Amino acid sequence: MGSPDNRAQESSTGFPDDRAGDFVLDFPTAVAPEYRNRSSLATSPPLFILRVPESAHPDGVDRVVRELRTALTDNGNLVPLAHLSAEDDSELLSETAGFRLMTGTPQHMTPDRFPNFLVMRDLIAFIRGNRDAWRTGPQARHLRRHASEQRAQRGGPLAFTRMEGPNPDGLMGFLMRISWLSFVQRLPKWLWARWTSRRVIRRWLGAERIAAGGKNLYRVMDTVGAVWSSQLRNDPEHQEALQQLDQLLFRALLEDLRTPAVGGILPRRRRRTSRPVILVELPPPGRDGSRAAERFLRSAHNAAATARPPGPLIVAVGLPSQALLDDLGDPAETGFAQAAARLSEKDGPPVLVSFSTEALGKRGLDLRKVAPRRFRFGWMVPAAIMTCAALLVGGAAGGLIARQVLGDRSCVGGTASLATRTAPTPTDPKGWYDAAVREIGEQNKRAEKAAADGKTIRTVVAFESSVPKDENETRFDGTIPELRGIAMWQRKLLDITVSNDRVVGLRVEVRPTGTSFANAVPEARRLVAEVRRQAADRSTPSYARIVGVLGYAQSRGETRDALEVLGEAGIPTIGTTATADEMSAGNASLSYWPFTPSNSTEARIEADFASGRNIVAAPGSGDGCSPARQALVIESSADLYSRSLADKFRTAFPGGTQVFDFNQEGLFQRGLTTNATTMSSADDLARALCGALRAEPATVVYWSARARDFTAFIDAMDTQGTCTADDVTVLGGNELTNVALTGAFNDKGWLRLYYSAHRLPATDPRASDKTREFVDAYTAFVKRTTKGADPWVQDGHSAVSYDAFHALSQAVNQARQPNGEVLPQAPVVALRGGVTFDGATGWVSYGQGTNAPPMDKTLVLLRQFADHPEAVVVCGAYKKGASSREEGPPCSRSR
Repeated sequence: MGSPDNRAQESSTGFPDDRAGDFVLDFPTAVAPEYRNRSSLATSPPLFILRVPESAHPDGVDRVVRELRTALTDNGNLVPLAHLSAEDDSELLSETAGFRLMTGTPQHMTPDRFPNFLVMRDLIAFIRGNRDAWRTGPQARHLRRHASEQRAQRGGPLAFTRMEGPNPDGLMGFLMRISWLSFVQRLPKWLWARWTSRRVIRRWLGAERIAAGGKNLYRVMDTVGAVWSSQLRNDPEHQEALQQLDQLLFRALLEDLRTPAVGGILPRRRRRTSRPVILVELPPPGRDGSRAAERFLRSAHNAAATARPPGPLIVAVGLPSQALLDDLGDPAETGFAQAAARLSEKDGPPVLVSFSTEALGKRGLDLRKVAPRRFRFGWMVPAAIMTCAALLVGGAAGGLIARQVLGDRSCVGGTASLATRTAPTPTDPKGWYDAAVREIGEQNKRAEKAAADGKTIRTVVAFESSVPKDENETRFDGTIPELRGIAMWQRKLLDITVSNDRVVGLRVEVRPTGTSFANAVPEARRLVAEVRRQAADRSTPSYARIVGVLGYAQSRGETRDALEVLGEAGIPTIGTTATADEMSAGNASLSYWPFTPSNSTEARIEADFASGRNIVAAPGSGDGCSPARQALVIESSADLYSRSLADKFRTAFPGGTQVFDFNQEGLFQRGLTTNATTMSSADDLARALCGALRAEPATVVYWSARARDFTAFIDAMDTQGTCTADDVTVLGGNELTNVALTGAFNDKGWLRLYYSAHRLPATDPRASDKTREFVDAYTAFVKRTTKGADPWVQDGHSAVSYDAFHALSQAVNQARQPNGEVLPQAPVVALRGGVTFDGATGWVSYGQGTNAPPMDKTLVLLRQFADHPEAVVVCGAYKKGASSREEGPPCSRSR
């Protein structure tokens, strides 16, 4: 047994284990992924704050920082690394970070050039060191000369300007000295300063607020320097001035850390094999260095708002003040499991995680060392070789490039117009809803009669939204096709029970929960109380005993909270078309199984589709398309589904993104969306998007907000008509299916609409026999129960509810005991054991021991035409034996 000192020493080693297993596992991968997966470095992760209790300072901070550094070093840095620890509150940690990344980058690894940081550092040094200079007038010329002189002192192209010129006597000597001064010493510096000014302004500084539209770097710095120098003259530790200087310096550093881009075969790009890491020690408020550290974190947060990826991973360890957290948007505290998931996120709000005192007092987890790919020589050697090779094979390379440029530019799904100028398909909201509910009521009577005849019958509850009141609500809501799918499987199940005594027949109670599921939580609580009463009251008829729930069709805060209630009570629940990953969190995971692919899966497929397929029409071209280089993301921050899908799409999309937080009712959740423009007017949104489309035509509009807002936006775009001369490409989720199929956009010839669905159209040759059989049965069902044309024969809602009910009924069957009893929570056990069948939506296979959606569940991207949708991407097991891996991108990622 070790001595007490040894045991104490062992207890303070390792990364504190506050359920940090996922974080410890993912941190090295986020910093230095496998070389073939280095495309994941093309993001800017959020700012991480690991909070250490004040009672554990400074030992707790030292321990965490030491463990992180150990993973990143091995007799030298393994990745570009800056460890920041301030003792002087007037220190600009952005300057320290830049110099430590310059000197701390491993040999032959990139990014390795810092021109923006160095020139900005020189200009800021002049401002801080010459605070009285502006009293004599503008200093733009002195700033320019100072920057160029500092550049010459560092060597390189301007080093020769420091050489002494010839010094002969007489007139000839005078002319030679003048020529040397003008053309050797001053002209190169002037040219360098002019080139640097144009580069810095055009690439990034011109878009910053402090530039105020200025076009010359030195005049911009002269203007702001006059203010900052006077502030620092009055108070050398003036917090506002130091904050502005620190932020500007870090913004320049971020611009350098973007270069070179990630991926590709160019030598500098190939040597970008890890992510720069900045570790910041954060003293408690009031202690030496705390203001400098917090100033740096504010700079990092604010500067990242305008910088493009890739960026560094910044991890602050210590105790942030409440003022700092407020300035960072008051991030919600999360656990290490959620923090691990955000290591690979693109942008996003800061991540706040706290260590417990208990975790800091015991032995922690070993953090494995990063292992980025290393190179034996610098990038200039292969660059020179490649240049020579390029010259030798220039003709062949030119031919290849020409073929690439002039290659396949055909549009995915063709170029046919959406428009036919026909009216939308008329609907009968109340009649169709009542017909579906009436059919379920008839099947319930059959079930009760079967129970009287000795069959095993139980009850499930289907939670739906409110009854559609008009045609618009019908178009924006999938309730009617969902109820039709439930009625169809109930009828088939009861047909099976006629000849098979082992099958449990099911009654269905349809329970509305209000508009947009507003009453989902109280209805869930009422159900829980009812189930508990049934368990205590044996006089309840067996056929009325509730054994499961179908729900919900939408991912909303209300439905997520309702699943928490049902999960805590252990009531087995199968989802339908709710897709947000957040629906399965917390207590919901105890008894909830989603049926459709999660938002994270859908967003990744749609991002790869948008960036890799020809979906955006070329300006002025009727038949040429290209992949999207930019995405305009439309979300509603107050809506769980919309916010979740938009965030995950932004993370997965490799191009630039611009976010618009749009809600006609003015409902927004502040602080959740990074750099979003908030709008409640469809006309304002249409104008903003038109401007963005004109600036970058290769743009896709990614719609994650609700269908009602989408229809208002489309009408506004069509009415204004200012940017509909060329087709506008919109990509959206399953939320748009219902309204698109009703023909609401039939007269919008400028609209190229792609959206997701959960089964193949029956007209697609790849559709399985089960899918075709379902569509035939659905068509017969609609013809038998309603009148008029049905717009949803190719909609996935009915097939999803049909298969979801099938999955729940199979779990109930597996839970049936030999005596016919079905214990209340037995279906949960059956679902955890796995459920598999060939369904209307494709092959359905729930894995064992997990509450994830069915493995490789079908996801289809449809292109909407005037009279039908056409599948342009088919992912997952749409039939037995099909898989995303074999289907390739965008269904699966090869990298």
